[in-house]
Amino acid sequence: MKVRRAVFPVAGRGTRMLPATKALPKVLLPVVDRPLIQVGVEEVVAAGVNEVVLVTASGQQAIEDHFDAVPLLEATLAAERKQDLLEAVRQATELATVMSVRQHEPRGLADAVLAAAPLVGDEPFVVVLPDDMICGAVPCTRQLLDVATAHNAGVIALQRVPRAETDRYGIVATEPVGAGERPPGAGVLHRIVDLVEKPDPAEAPSTLAIVGRYVLPPRIFPLIEQTPPGYGGEIQLPDALRLLLAEQPLYGYEFTGRRFDCGQLLGHLQANVSMALDRPDIGPAFAAFLRETLAAMAAGNATGASKEQA
Repeated sequence: MKVRRAVFPVAGRGTRMLPATKALPKVLLPVVDRPLIQVGVEEVVAAGVNEVVLVTASGQQAIEDHFDAVPLLEATLAAERKQDLLEAVRQATELATVMSVRQHEPRGLADAVLAAAPLVGDEPFVVVLPDDMICGAVPCTRQLLDVATAHNAGVIALQRVPRAETDRYGIVATEPVGAGERPPGAGVLHRIVDLVEKPDPAEAPSTLAIVGRYVLPPRIFPLIEQTPPGYGGEIQLPDALRLLLAEQPLYGYEFTGRRFDCGQLLGHLQANVSMALDRPDIGPAFAAFLRETLAAMAAGNATGASKEQA
């Protein structure tokens, strides 16, 4: 299966990250020194997908600008011989072919995916939600593409979550796959038999949650058009995928790697710490800072406890 294009629905307002996202699109929030959207695009490029479709909303021109050239800034950096910074600025411009389309109303994720149909055309494609930052030796997108190619079918990234949190996710019901269907990687493959958007924990069919990576056939576009509004009054992608499931197989894959929910403050902070520690230029010094900070906190807590006992 040859997949050329990745769709990034980035029209969300990022209310969980206010006030930082009051004037800045949430996907431009930095993880160390790269915005979330760039981290996601780097993932799909590393997986062999070189064309990106951004689904944006009004007031989000800055997302498109991030992947455009900035001649004045580049000329200034070149004149000042700041080659490292110049290369970093140009990297985003040269990463991939970037296109964009507008989602005119906030009608749900499935509607955002549908907005990309004219630019995707009649071919399979990837959907990436950059809020879900996934780090691993093999890009999550590449893992899904390998499964999709092996089975010539759609694939959804899955992760197990606590049952108490199933009402925050799309949840799937699955059945086992045969030994001959299992992929060569370390992840776990499932055949999906049903999907439910944000079910009550007592009614959830499993604890396998849908994470923001999909490989989908073009057939999903007309099926989204047939999908009525569901949970929250929006057109939900799991509802459209249920229609797809009635026509063709659909797989779920428990990927290998670590996921950070960067749409929430804690997850975003965790992603920053993890990425900073992985950087050879700042990682050792940052690790030393963290050790010193934790030691100081422990010493302060110990001193406070001693005073209370006295």
